[in-house]
Amino acid sequence: MFEWMVWTTPVAVFFCCIGLMLAGMTVWEIKAPTTLSRGFLPIATTRGDRLFIGLLSAAYVNLAFVGITGKLVIWMGLESEPSIWISFVASMALLGLIMRKG
Repeated sequence: MFEWMVWTTPVAVFFCCIGLMLAGMTVWEIKAPTTLSRGFLPIATTRGDRLFIGLLSAAYVNLAFVGITGKLVIWMGLESEPSIWISFVASMALLGLIMRKG
């Protein structure tokens, strides 16, 4: 059923983090309902809105990294492709920034 997906350790960790975030946000919302707030995003958002925007942003960062890794090898003269963990850390940092300051 899941043969089409390349289930590497970074991919599995990424999806586990998403699942844990969704579960944590659900519990957080039940315990302390959110209010609208404004940050650097051009709209007033709730925690759930920022999570959604952050997850989309994280997905785009990962896709962009996967898309340019082949080019990075050529441009920078690397011996092998850069680790996917780099994009994982960058995407989680972006998600954290959006959740905190967005």
